[in-house]
Amino acid sequence: MKRTMMSLIGVAAALGAVTGVAAVTAPGGGAQEAPRSSSLLPVQRSALLCPAPTSSEVGQTDYTAFAPKGAAAGADGKKGTAQLLPAGTVKDAGGTDNGKGKKNTGKNGKGANAAAGQAVAPRDTKPVVPLQEAGKPVTTSTDSPDAPALVGAADGTLAPGWTVQQTTSIAAGAGRGLLGLSCTTPDTTFWFPGVSTATDRQDYVHLTNPDPTPAVVDLQLRGKDGSLGGSAGEDITVPPHTTVPVLLSTLTTAPTTNASLQVVAREGRIGAAVQATDSKLGSDWLPAAADPSPSVVLPGIPKDATSVRLVALAPGESDADLKVQLATPTGLITPAGLESLHLKSGMTTAVDLKDVTKGEAGSLVLTPSDGGSKAPVSAALRVTRGKGAKQEMAFIPATRPVEQRATAADNRDKGSTLSLVAPEKGKDAKVKVTASAGSGGGTPVTKTYTVKGGTSLDVAPPVPQGLKGTYALTVEPAAGSGPVYAARMLARPQGGVPAFTVQTLPDDRGTVLVPTAGQDLSVLTK
Repeated sequence: MKRTMMSLIGVAAALGAVTGVAAVTAPGGGAQEAPRSSSLLPVQRSALLCPAPTSSEVGQTDYTAFAPKGAAAGADGKKGTAQLLPAGTVKDAGGTDNGKGKKNTGKNGKGANAAAGQAVAPRDTKPVVPLQEAGKPVTTSTDSPDAPALVGAADGTLAPGWTVQQTTSIAAGAGRGLLGLSCTTPDTTFWFPGVSTATDRQDYVHLTNPDPTPAVVDLQLRGKDGSLGGSAGEDITVPPHTTVPVLLSTLTTAPTTNASLQVVAREGRIGAAVQATDSKLGSDWLPAAADPSPSVVLPGIPKDATSVRLVALAPGESDADLKVQLATPTGLITPAGLESLHLKSGMTTAVDLKDVTKGEAGSLVLTPSDGGSKAPVSAALRVTRGKGAKQEMAFIPATRPVEQRATAADNRDKGSTLSLVAPEKGKDAKVKVTASAGSGGGTPVTKTYTVKGGTSLDVAPPVPQGLKGTYALTVEPAAGSGPVYAARMLARPQGGVPAFTVQTLPDDRGTVLVPTAGQDLSVLTK
């Protein structure tokens, strides 16, 4: 019987670790207390997917991998591995030419219906940024216009909090600027408010399959009047260990400036991210927004933002009425002329907030209006810095709160800004921020910040002593703190263009609730 009990414990722990589900996070984003019959344990395996970075001949991509030190105490003492491997590519899928902008109507003229081309294996299978130890980042770079998507996994002590940052700098051309993305975990549903099929934008959604079996994906676009007519994004096949880029403008006959994209894997699971290129504003990655929720927070609007556009969607069957507030360094304020926002069910709404921050860093907070519907919403911001021909854009999607820990990789001695917001009045947040050792050397440094409830705080993060190379930032709220959300901005000017990118820092979900198994002889009599 003892052997049976231990087997049950092993099965329960394995299921929790492999799925990596956020059992510690309630549907609304709040913390969930562990039941007495469960234990909070580190995950034992995690997966990440990085899309193909760029097809530009003048682009350079840096990859930085990191796992927090000491994050997996008690994970059976297994040292573990963490690495990414190149994925294959499907060419001419859904009107693309491997992401290089050449349209193709696809099979039978149906745009993205099925993978129109043949899967091409990667040229190289050498592991990328393999980690050897926790607490110290590993980096590598490539300037190849054919750099592949990457698929990888971590286990043992390197699995909890494993993070990979993909940062691409493009010196010239329509896609010039700085593109940043925290590589994504595989899932079955993704929401992307803020996409566009207009003639001045080229938006590609990159679909990457980490598994040994095919995935089948549906794409749905919604504009201001609902589902976009002529949509042709059903039954897209993503072969095993392969990526499929799809040009969104091939999915509809109606060019739309402000739209929302829903990605659903009907079979299997995928990673998804949108690469957006604007003819005037440069390019960046649009990551998926947090799961739709009645209240959403979009942290990290730069203080020198010259233009901010909010794109929101109520994906359910009910309309949503929202109170719009900006969390500033001194408190919550209502943007002039935008006391409330009404979202019609299934329709995308866009609002230009202009220079809403007025020289002060801030974060946008959307909550249900008093007495209004608590329908779930999804939202994202397009943020612009600079003026005239020297403009650059980035995206800030709604994100999850930091419950236990979040990490931002690829920080340099200058150019990083950490944004922390405690959106609820009277609920201050105390946050410990740790700068890791550098990839080439340096001693970790820790600093604690207090964010007053209802305010947003922007800081230059701590830098490791004697830093060489790049480093990671780990954000950990203190026990009993109010809810806190975080984002990190990277700024790397390019010839007068204020090139930048913003990554939100959701909880890394490095722990999971595992049921405690025990003997129950009564089952033998049932």
